Amino acid sequence: MHSEVLRITREIAARSREWRNDYLREIEHMASQPLDRRQLSCGNLAHGVASCSDGDKDALKLMDSANVGIVTAYNDMLSAHAPYEDYPAQIKAHLQAMGCTAQVAGGVPAMCDGVTQGQPGMELSLFSRDVIAQATAVSLSHQMFDAVLMLGICDKIVPGLLMGALQFGHLPALFVPAGPMTSGLSNMEKVRVRQLFAEGKVDRAALLEAEMASYHSQGTCTFYGTANSNQMVLEAMGLQLPGSSFVNPGTPLRDALTQAAAEHIAKVARTNRQPLPLAEVIDERSFVNAIVALLASGGSTNLCIHLIAVARAAGLLINWSDFDALSKVTPLLAQIYPNGGADINHFQAAGGTGYLFGQLISAGLMHEEARVCFGGNLGDACIEPYLESGALCWRSAPKESLDTDVIRAADSAFSTEGGIRLLEGNLGRSLIKSSAVTADKLDIEAPAVVICHQDELKSLFEQGALERDCVIVARFQGPSANGMPELHKLMPILGILQDRGHAVALVTDGRLSGASGKVPAAIHVTPEAAQGGAIGLIQNGDMIKLNVANGVLLVMLDEAALASRTFPASPTQPGTVGRGLFALSRAAVNDAEHGGCTLFGLDKPAAPSPCKEHSSVSAVLHGH
Repeated sequence: MHSEVLRITREIAARSREWRNDYLREIEHMASQPLDRRQLSCGNLAHGVASCSDGDKDALKLMDSANVGIVTAYNDMLSAHAPYEDYPAQIKAHLQAMGCTAQVAGGVPAMCDGVTQGQPGMELSLFSRDVIAQATAVSLSHQMFDAVLMLGICDKIVPGLLMGALQFGHLPALFVPAGPMTSGLSNMEKVRVRQLFAEGKVDRAALLEAEMASYHSQGTCTFYGTANSNQMVLEAMGLQLPGSSFVNPGTPLRDALTQAAAEHIAKVARTNRQPLPLAEVIDERSFVNAIVALLASGGSTNLCIHLIAVARAAGLLINWSDFDALSKVTPLLAQIYPNGGADINHFQAAGGTGYLFGQLISAGLMHEEARVCFGGNLGDACIEPYLESGALCWRSAPKESLDTDVIRAADSAFSTEGGIRLLEGNLGRSLIKSSAVTADKLDIEAPAVVICHQDELKSLFEQGALERDCVIVARFQGPSANGMPELHKLMPILGILQDRGHAVALVTDGRLSGASGKVPAAIHVTPEAAQGGAIGLIQNGDMIKLNVANGVLLVMLDEAALASRTFPASPTQPGTVGRGLFALSRAAVNDAEHGGCTLFGLDKPAAPSPCKEHSSVSAVLHGH
């Protein structure tokens, strides 16, 4: 193992010991109780089986076969989740053939950031993760189940499902993916048309045609955003069958993998102590493996929030310094849009997760011995599925990349570092997805243009007020202010300014996710403006310095000048699209580096204080 990966893993274990022990004690208590339906009264059980077929009722009464709980994020509006419509029926049929049963334990909401992008509904997006976690717990609270299958893919859905499942960590659990849509209009061409529309050079009809040619069928979007990053992370943690994430919906191989997941979870389920409980599979090594896979593939910055919240649900404390330290030793092995021209289908064809994990394990960057929910350890997961005469088979993943423009060996990486870096300074702490930005754009010093709403940028652009070097400071976009929406509505305009030769960047306490693109963006600035963060004190014309090599983000003012300013009032937010129902969430949420979470409060923080050597302008000027 790489010494730095070992050090970070041990530090996580050490700082988490108290919380991890508390979590494992709770799970041990649950495991010590009857795991089958004998714990239920006759009235309880009668209610639990009332809607079942006579055959399933007989099986459930006998208590000697597995009953699998299905938690589903199905709805037919989301392309990624629409394929799940028939999954419960398929799973039940496969389990009935084994003498086992399955029940849909519950459904969870699943919203799409692509639909709400730039709209008021995006302000509910981050909070929906915690709602999903709670809904998962409600679904499993009936104590009818010996194992759990999770049907979910996209942005907040996977983290929420996993946070909820970890509260039932005495049970084995497995995620069942549905796969990405087939490739349509290239992501690069889609972005080109978006920029033309922003400039007024094409009309809305042309833009809509391009968007619909890109997002055209069932399955996840093909770019490497949060949805597909979730799938990468789940495989790295051993929570999905190996090589199963990026198989297209509606194919025979996809159906065979769904059957295999159902049969596997039934085989490992027991009516006494479980052999592969989720809580014993997931530990600090799992999270380090997830972070390394995310970094090596250039994945979504949203996972830098979600993995922290998921880890906390498992009694583990991770922070952005862990991501940054791992990024410095993890080579970037994949280029998938927005880090390159390829999409996720190209990545799968070029070698996929099996090849990527094999390279990272060989380089000592992933814990090969980490347990996985399908048995064995991560080293056993460097395989890929295929069909032979209609039967599901497995073979070793490719030993060589099949397209070195998409994925490479560890010794010939696209970059010696991973795709995400920590920035610190007198504005606090933030992250940047450096892998999506060319090297000449990673050091910017320019005057601030301050906005408090996305629509303000369009107005400034149309007035011609942005034809210069500038750093857009979008504040009051954090969890406490308005739920921390993604701000992709800003990116076409910033991309145009960059293409015109201007040095531009974005600094915000909001989010951008895996589709950050070519413009340098310091995101998740913490503390946020609504919590008194210094980002709220920036004024138009203040010089902002962003330097990725030195890990610096600051406003070029001394502490006295910054402290003398009056803090502005938070902008008034209308209570549209249900926003009023989440007032308690905005009041209770912790900061982005603690997961932007409403469920665990502000106790026992994992995040360190900002680095002293970056806390002043003078430190930067002296080259620290």
